[in-house]
Amino acid sequence: MKKSMMLVALLSLIVTFDISTMPESVAQTQGMDRRDDRRDNRQDARDEKRECKAGDENSRAECRQDKRDDKRDRGEAETESEDETEGESE
Repeated sequence: MKKSMMLVALLSLIVTFDISTMPESVAQTQGMDRRDDRRDNRQDARDEKRECKAGDENSRAECRQDKRDDKRDRGEAETESEDETEGESE
């Protein structure tokens, strides 16, 4: 009985150690990379919106316009980087 309890304790310790030392997961495909990028972009946009709302110098309409401009700028930058990548693979 004591041996089985010690074995269970030892196995649980090993499993806990293995789980705690596992590396952080990394995207495995290009689609996963793009999804992570979109999530980061969304979080950045939320932070910018929060900052704009917190400041008293801009109206709500100005904050929305700034957000639209930022989205357009990001979209153009992504399109340019995709064009460069396609040119390299040819």
